[in-house]
Amino acid sequence: MRALRRFTVRAALPAPLEPLGDLVANLRWSWNPDSLDLFDAVDPDGWERCEHDPVKLLGEVGADRMAALAKDRRFLRRLGDAHDDLDDYLTADRWYQSLGATAPRAIAYFSPEFGITEVLPQYSGGLGILAGDHLKAASDLGVPILGVGLLYRRGYFKQSLSPDGWQQERYPPLDPNGMPLTLLHTEAGDPLKVAVGLPGGRELRAQVWRAQVGRVPLLMLDSDVDDNAPIERDVTDRLYGGGAEHRLAQELLLGIGGVRAVRAYCALTGHPAPEVFHTNEGHAGFLGVERIRELTEGDGLSFDDALTAVRAGTVFTTHTPVPAGIDRFPVELIQAQFGGENGTPTVPVDRVIALGAEADPTKFNMAHMGLRLAQRANGVSKLHGVVSREMFGSLWPGFDAAEVPITTVTNGVHAPTWVAREVLELAEREVGPALVEDGTDWDGITKVPDDAIWSTRRLLRTRLVDEVRRRVHDSWLQRGASEAGLTWVNGVFDPDVLTIGFARRVPSYKRLTLMLSDKDRLTRLLLDPDRPVQLVIAGKSHPADDGGKALIQQLVRFADDPLVRHRIVFLPDYDIGMARSLYHGCDVWLNNPLRPLEACGTSGMKSALNGGLNLSIRDGWWDEMYDGANGWAIPSAPDGTDPDARDAQEALALYDLIENQVRARFYDTDADGLPRRWIEMVRHTLQSLGPQVLASRMVRDYVRALYTPAAESSRQMAADGYAGAEQLSAWIAGVRAHWAQVRIGHVEATGVGNAPELGQRLDLHAVVSLGKLAPDDVTVQVVYGRVDDDDELRDAEHAELTNAGPVDGEPGDWRFEGSVPMQRRGSFGYTVRVLPRDAGLASDCELALVAVADDASGYDAR
Repeated sequence: MRALRRFTVRAALPAPLEPLGDLVANLRWSWNPDSLDLFDAVDPDGWERCEHDPVKLLGEVGADRMAALAKDRRFLRRLGDAHDDLDDYLTADRWYQSLGATAPRAIAYFSPEFGITEVLPQYSGGLGILAGDHLKAASDLGVPILGVGLLYRRGYFKQSLSPDGWQQERYPPLDPNGMPLTLLHTEAGDPLKVAVGLPGGRELRAQVWRAQVGRVPLLMLDSDVDDNAPIERDVTDRLYGGGAEHRLAQELLLGIGGVRAVRAYCALTGHPAPEVFHTNEGHAGFLGVERIRELTEGDGLSFDDALTAVRAGTVFTTHTPVPAGIDRFPVELIQAQFGGENGTPTVPVDRVIALGAEADPTKFNMAHMGLRLAQRANGVSKLHGVVSREMFGSLWPGFDAAEVPITTVTNGVHAPTWVAREVLELAEREVGPALVEDGTDWDGITKVPDDAIWSTRRLLRTRLVDEVRRRVHDSWLQRGASEAGLTWVNGVFDPDVLTIGFARRVPSYKRLTLMLSDKDRLTRLLLDPDRPVQLVIAGKSHPADDGGKALIQQLVRFADDPLVRHRIVFLPDYDIGMARSLYHGCDVWLNNPLRPLEACGTSGMKSALNGGLNLSIRDGWWDEMYDGANGWAIPSAPDGTDPDARDAQEALALYDLIENQVRARFYDTDADGLPRRWIEMVRHTLQSLGPQVLASRMVRDYVRALYTPAAESSRQMAADGYAGAEQLSAWIAGVRAHWAQVRIGHVEATGVGNAPELGQRLDLHAVVSLGKLAPDDVTVQVVYGRVDDDDELRDAEHAELTNAGPVDGEPGDWRFEGSVPMQRRGSFGYTVRVLPRDAGLASDCELALVAVADDASGYDAR
């Protein structure tokens, strides 16, 4: 008989154990070893049985055990120390508190998913894990971030396999009362709720839960409330489920409802109001529309003035390297949502649609809206920045892709979450705690003895072998095998065999089955009697992606073969808990996506921090951090290669690297049984990658390059009742209205003659007609560099020309002059351009306005 409703009954703690409730309620326990040890001490068997879920643990520990712990002076001392440590962590000044008044008072960070811990399954993959690491690192650094997301009552799916290896999904219901969450209440004692209007007079309501991530509150909106109609109750049913209307409702709740939740939370708790709003991908883009509504309705600003103010304090991060990965909605859905009876008079629906406009007039593009609503935007690796500038270049016509104002902050990972305790203890013992905390001095790794590195790596590999056997056993039972027929599982994997890991989502571009390109050769590698290899593989395919499921099935069928099943395994239901064991125990982390479709990828970073070596296509983060000695780069086939030929070439390169380089170095041991060259690669990996891959570095980069400038701009716009926004908005309107009058009338070059030589300077004089604009409204630049056969400038640089005064007798005409160094041999060319400039702009390219001289001139410098 099925239960009508489901509850989780929480235990009432004896008074001496009440601090235990505080420790459980703050998710810092998920990356704090002392807290985890304390929970284990409550009931070691129960801790394992509850899969390291402290809320579930406290619900299952018997009253007798609780009474005994309440009298156990040793346990109470440990509990007191842990509680005091948490209090110090939450209250002491940290890095951010040293920055002074220019830093933002608070930052609101919006994301559709957050991967904090496996006991709060509100994530599907890299985007959510990155968001979780962002909050954790912000907490460690003292950055005043306020997270905003949705609470999915069925989360992302649990994965299992059918007998023939086909992915199966199930969505077990989640009870928020059984998770480390707190339902927020108003001062009157009612659940804190927000509402978003929907077409047809409907209303979407959501209550607000808080997950406390160290110092960072994470607000999670939940539409499963009694005062919603059934269709609205299901808006937060599952992550990335449903059709366009369902997804749009989720994103409206995240963006609009999220801003309203932030306002309510700040009013309720006294938390500082955010000066900066950061949207992690385009899913939360409607937060900008809501903030425009606030300013037009509450402060009387015009739409354009409000847009200017909102843009100043908004940061947009794109994680998508292909247009197909962007959320796009039919325009009629946007018209219905923001127009008609559900519209807001001060936020015209046509202005909202214009924010998400793209080449297809029937589609509304969430990434385009995100870029138009944010004055500052970034990709998540250097290569992804290049890809993003090219992909979104159409929003800045007339500019080279390199000038598109999308910068880069390369992702990082939260070391205390992902690094094995033994590695952290070894580093702290030999180098010091600052290694992970500030990520500055990693040269001390040289002091760690070779045998200590190798023994630690073997310990972690042995632990992974035990975990692999347990999971393989459970998976085969679930698929219908009998217990008696699974004795072979005890021989799966070997703690002394080179172990390669591959675990990630399974879209086609990540090429899960590239390793199967030559099954005979792979089999020989796995079964080599002297230098064998073992492969552990995991990953989920989106429930609607049958192509991805077919790839999983191909891999599983190969791994099921009795000939190789002790050397290659597929582990279903990849999550944070499994990921940690893989990062800890694998010697090599494999990544073979189609370049450049991996925006960043952070799994290899986590492996590297545990002493694993990367074997990867040069994509995402690996493209910028590979140095030739900290792992192996799989050569990519040239652009334009036929897809099948590309796969064949890159698979061949992968096999060659494993067979001839990776194995050779791993098994090349000395008289002491130590692979010295391998250990040296591990040491170099930690030295070269350690400081770069930390989430603390990433969050510092955001604070310095994006958050602080955005806060300063936001303050300037809000000063004197938003006078700054009104002035900048009026200036922008004037520039746009008169830009058609801007022309470059005459350009004259002197100083080098007809045969310029290297080292000379080219003097330039340009007459520019500005019409009703003033010289202070613009910057006039000479753009110069190498010229190709089509007279296109390549690798161009630019220099600013100086205003030399008005041209006599020609109203609106001004003379600009400057010089250019002739620093390159060969073809050389230049042109002159005019761009708008104002201190309120983050970039001269921001307005996508440019006037260019009609004819470029060229020289051949020899």
